[in-house]
Amino acid sequence: MRKYEVMYIIRPDVEQEALQALVDKFNGIISNGGEVTKTDVIGKRRLAYEINKLRDGYFVLVHFNATTEVVNELDRVMKISDEVIRTLIVRDVA
Repeated sequence: MRKYEVMYIIRPDVEQEALQALVDKFNGIISNGGEVTKTDVIGKRRLAYEINKLRDGYFVLVHFNATTEVVNELDRVMKISDEVIRTLIVRDVA
């Protein structure tokens, strides 16, 4: 298993309960074959530029250890989720 980190932005019109449900859903996908080491819900921030006519979003940063199959499944689920505006999964070199 390798170390990864994922940063994703959730739509600003999502309620707090739905936001936590999404974070738990994505952490559950990671936990199915990997392990979450740290989850940081940064909060609502202004975007540097408009994405789909949205100016704000909830930022979430997750550090985890997983195999490439888990990372591919996480990426697939995040891409088809309507609440997620943008994602970035990178391999942690440190």
